[in-house]
Amino acid sequence: MSQTEPTQPPSTLTRGSGSLPSKRFDLTSAAATEGLTNVRTKIVGNRTGRLADAIVSVVRVSRDFEGVVRTWTARVSSVVTALGWSMLAVVPLSFAFGYGLGWMELVVVGWAGLVLLLVAVVYLVGRSSFTVELRLAHSRVVVGEQASGSVIIANPVRHRILGASVEIPVGNALAAVTMPSLARGAVFAHEFPVPTGRRGVLQIGPVRTVRADPIGLVRRELLWTDAQWMYVHPRTIGVPSTTTGFIRDLEGNPTRQISNSDVSFHALREYVPGDERRYIHWKSTAKTGRYMVRQFEETRRSHLVIALSLSAADYANDEEFELAVSVAGSLGVRAIRDAREVSVVVGDRTPDFAKRKVFAVSRLSTLTRSRLLDDLAVIERDESALDVRDVARVVSEQVAGVSVAFLVCGSTTTPTQLRAASALFPVDVEVVAIVCDPEIIPGYRRVPGLSVLTIGYLEDLQKSLSRSAAA
Repeated sequence: MSQTEPTQPPSTLTRGSGSLPSKRFDLTSAAATEGLTNVRTKIVGNRTGRLADAIVSVVRVSRDFEGVVRTWTARVSSVVTALGWSMLAVVPLSFAFGYGLGWMELVVVGWAGLVLLLVAVVYLVGRSSFTVELRLAHSRVVVGEQASGSVIIANPVRHRILGASVEIPVGNALAAVTMPSLARGAVFAHEFPVPTGRRGVLQIGPVRTVRADPIGLVRRELLWTDAQWMYVHPRTIGVPSTTTGFIRDLEGNPTRQISNSDVSFHALREYVPGDERRYIHWKSTAKTGRYMVRQFEETRRSHLVIALSLSAADYANDEEFELAVSVAGSLGVRAIRDAREVSVVVGDRTPDFAKRKVFAVSRLSTLTRSRLLDDLAVIERDESALDVRDVARVVSEQVAGVSVAFLVCGSTTTPTQLRAASALFPVDVEVVAIVCDPEIIPGYRRVPGLSVLTIGYLEDLQKSLSRSAAA
């Protein structure tokens, strides 16, 4: 198998960028930096003059230059080790001072170092002819589950090949394997564990072999496979079917509200100017001598919106945020399983050098359970992301037909903020705030226009939703 470059992960959320593989909603707002925390505000605050722009431009250029330097340094350092750089400096200095001062010991050191460098270069020449295959038992696992991968190396050539050092990057870790020498047609297989203690997307591979001289002056890495990706999904539980909240829809369920145009017949009433003539009931009209028209029961179906805050200010710690992600996933999976119309949204982050706060949300994919959990696996909280109140503001103005809105946040969100967020929705929208706090006793309270559920563990969500539905 030929050498390959690592491939990019499948189209999904980009960690730390706030972008999602879904429709983006932008909300035009006045220029404001209130509550905005990004690199620009840390440098120049809310100043927008030419001097502020010049300072920001200098910082951006310096960042780009630093990135280029790091890239080239990484490429060179991937071949020459720190000891190799030291030897490259020692050899010319030894020759210069040795011949210049007549110090023969330094001359000997210089020639010995030069020989070692030449030997090291010889180790970089050539390559092996075996084939390498990387396999993953599962591409999607739940956080905490056991997962593993395997690397299979085969010798397809006629002669025996020597052993090699094989490395498999596993996220931020590294699995090292010592491959023995292989005879013709021999196969070597090695299984390695994959850590799944934290939600996210792990890059497995590419598998590489390492060729280095015995002293460690140079190190050459050859890539043999593409990178593969393992999604570590948040933990979810089964929750009761959410049947509260409806929007008008001809394929939905009849309600007690009366409509002049629908499919579920309710009763007859006397004709008034403006009624459509096609709904006149002619038999009743002939009996009463007055025009009678049909009335219908309005039919509706539920449209759930699950709004998850990514703002670091809404959570006291990572534990609260992970619990909130699991809550959003559990609610979304239940709605998808019930074939309900559901929108799972998260607040976008403001770019580092933006002059204004970005009022926008991004939709996570709800086509299937796996697609939703894939998107939830890569989201992270951020200081410049919209808080729960701003997310509610964007959702109320940009997402049409909302019947039930779940606002998922952490313990640092105040009741005042939750009430302000619920007030942004129309009065016929059922707003449920779920506050995640592992240090609190689960509870439920109802205020006008808002239901507040507090949970300490993911299992508390079942009881809290059942209590809310009963109330």
